[in-house]
Amino acid sequence: MSGDEVPLDEKARRMRDLLSSFYGPDPSMSPNPPSKFAPLDAINSNSFNADHYLNLLIHKSSLEGLLQRHVGMAAEIKNLDTDLQMLVYENYNKFISATDAIKRMNSNIMGMESNMEQLLEKIKTVQSRSDGVNTSLFEKREHIEKLHLTRNLLRKVQFIYDLPARLGKCIKSEAYADAVRFYTGAMPIFKAYGDSSFQDCKRASEEAIAIIIKNLQGKLFSDSESIQARAEAAMLLKQLDFPVDSLKEKLFEKLEQSLGDLQLKDEDISRCLLMSNDPSKLENHPESVAATVHEASVQEFVEAVRAYRVIFPDSDKQLIKLAQELVTKNFETGEQYGKKRIRAADLLAVLRMIWKEVLLMDEVLHESVLSEFSLEAVQITVKHHVASRFSHLLHDISDALTKVYVGQKEGMEEFPLQVALGASKKAVLQGSMDILLDFRQLLDDDLELLVKLRESILNWVQEGFQDFFRELHGRFLLLSGRNNSSGQVHGVVEGTQGDRILASLVLVLAQLSVFIEQTAIQRITEEIAASFAGGGIRLYENGPAFVPGEICRSFRSAGEKLLHHYINLRNQRISVLLRKRFTTPNWVKHKEPREVHMFVDLLLQELEAIKKEVKQVLPQGLLRRHQRNDSNGSTNSSRSNPLREGKLSRTNTQKARSQLLETHLAKLFKQKVEIFTKVECTQESVITTIVKFSLKSLQEFVRHQTFNRSGFQQIQLDIQYLRTPLKEAAEDEAAIDFLLDEVSVAAAERCLDPIPLEQPILDKLIQAKLTKSLSQSAVSS
Repeated sequence: MSGDEVPLDEKARRMRDLLSSFYGPDPSMSPNPPSKFAPLDAINSNSFNADHYLNLLIHKSSLEGLLQRHVGMAAEIKNLDTDLQMLVYENYNKFISATDAIKRMNSNIMGMESNMEQLLEKIKTVQSRSDGVNTSLFEKREHIEKLHLTRNLLRKVQFIYDLPARLGKCIKSEAYADAVRFYTGAMPIFKAYGDSSFQDCKRASEEAIAIIIKNLQGKLFSDSESIQARAEAAMLLKQLDFPVDSLKEKLFEKLEQSLGDLQLKDEDISRCLLMSNDPSKLENHPESVAATVHEASVQEFVEAVRAYRVIFPDSDKQLIKLAQELVTKNFETGEQYGKKRIRAADLLAVLRMIWKEVLLMDEVLHESVLSEFSLEAVQITVKHHVASRFSHLLHDISDALTKVYVGQKEGMEEFPLQVALGASKKAVLQGSMDILLDFRQLLDDDLELLVKLRESILNWVQEGFQDFFRELHGRFLLLSGRNNSSGQVHGVVEGTQGDRILASLVLVLAQLSVFIEQTAIQRITEEIAASFAGGGIRLYENGPAFVPGEICRSFRSAGEKLLHHYINLRNQRISVLLRKRFTTPNWVKHKEPREVHMFVDLLLQELEAIKKEVKQVLPQGLLRRHQRNDSNGSTNSSRSNPLREGKLSRTNTQKARSQLLETHLAKLFKQKVEIFTKVECTQESVITTIVKFSLKSLQEFVRHQTFNRSGFQQIQLDIQYLRTPLKEAAEDEAAIDFLLDEVSVAAAERCLDPIPLEQPILDKLIQAKLTKSLSQSAVSS
């Protein structure tokens, strides 16, 4: 470091030492004398040796360093001189200001002594005059006091003489409180002079008081009187030394009977909700009258309890019991109201009204602990409200689903299933979100009782959702008929129409299960994590209250089961059609085919109805149609199969059968075709699976029959006509071709003379059917 770069703290220390040396005491008198071992460069110390310091500086520093040190010290000396001058100037100004202040104080004090002497003389003069006035008025003051005492005594005497008349006026105006006050005020005089000077007044007053006591007793047991009036009558009787303890039992019976008027009623709740929603509408409203009466009744009951405690000091247990009964009944009313389809805000308004009454009664009955007693009642009320909201939500979802029944039962064939599905999705997701928003009000409310129940509410909400989705899963199975042994679902009897209605609903339930598993549970879980996380301490063996993974697994499984159930229901309906087709005619005596059979149209109509249903509910999948190829052997059409062409071209029946055997042997060495794959929740997958099952059922029905040549040719014609529309409907053309070939082979195997139709005849019949179908479509459109 160069000589002129002196650290700031070192400079401040030097300045401090200089000022202390200037203003401070003699260094020789300091309790801590400088040490003789101070460093050589401590320039501000008393032991500083300038020569020694200069020699060390010359030996250790270069010429340039010495010059820099010289410049730095010159600057420091100049700065110190400047600081010293400023310090002296500032202290000089302060000394001048202090001197002026002392001079002003001295001049002000000099005139004060004379003023104090004058004030003392004036005080002595006032005191002497006051003593003279008191002396001159002393005799008159004593006379005035005697007159005042005499006047008061005359007033009391006059009051005693006027007391019977006063009591009579109080009886006429029913001012019994004033009458009791007048009579109790005169009692000391009656006790002292009632048998001598005021004998007549005492007798007349007692007769009036007897009437008052009788009237108070009648008022005490009158049903038309309010609770407050009865309590006031009891208090007045006690002031008159009437034995009210003998009336205690009857009084408490009357008080207990009055609890019926204090219980919450529908009009009280309506008024409370009207006030909480829009207080301005309460003016001149009929329900406001009921509100005023109810609040006044509660206030009267509180005042009666306060009066009863004074009249009957040992009646606390009975009063506490009555108060608890009133609170219990009011909370039971609130609980029943909470089970209705109401908002949490409405329930909060009712709870606040009840809690206000509890606080009023708690003021006069501290020992009853009504606040803790109310906590248990509110816990039951809120818990049942949470459960009822989930119950209503389940009912809403069921209503949306049963529209499928109602629409089709009333003949609405074009009932849009997507509307039912959309309504069901909205009922599940939006209904759940509305419930969570509603329950959030319970958590955010500052009502003391709800604050204490916060952790319990969190648990009830989470447990409620877990139980709700379990019940919804069971409801889905019930509506689908899987858990319904009675054969009826909401009054819809199973049968032809019943199967159709049930199948539509099962398809909607399957897609709704997928929606719940993939979308609804995720949204609900996010909302619960954001606003309803935590909860009270649960037992370890109970596990968490809300387990979304378990719900997703159950609805994933339900979606798959319901989708398979829909396919089975549709296949059962098609099987009924096929059974009727193959069991009705005598295939051994079948006539030569002239046209495609009517059952083909019915089958295609059924598949078209299924396709229409599926398109309304299920999404489209990835388009992956499995085309045929020439290497698939058995998947080739009957017209391109050389083995089958050779077989069918022979006229010899025995050779035809031999050719069938060769065909089956050839199947063992040809490429396998995967027929039944996993069903996906898409339009193409469901339709393809139904078509495959239908063809397998067709094959089984064929195997159970015996055909002549004409019957076999009829089957050949029908199968050939079905080939194109079925491959257009399904996405797996290779499997459809294979199954159709299997049906033809099965018919040939069960035929007595398997001679097929010639190709030109086959094409002609198919073309005629196509032309007829087109003309019918044009007419219908």
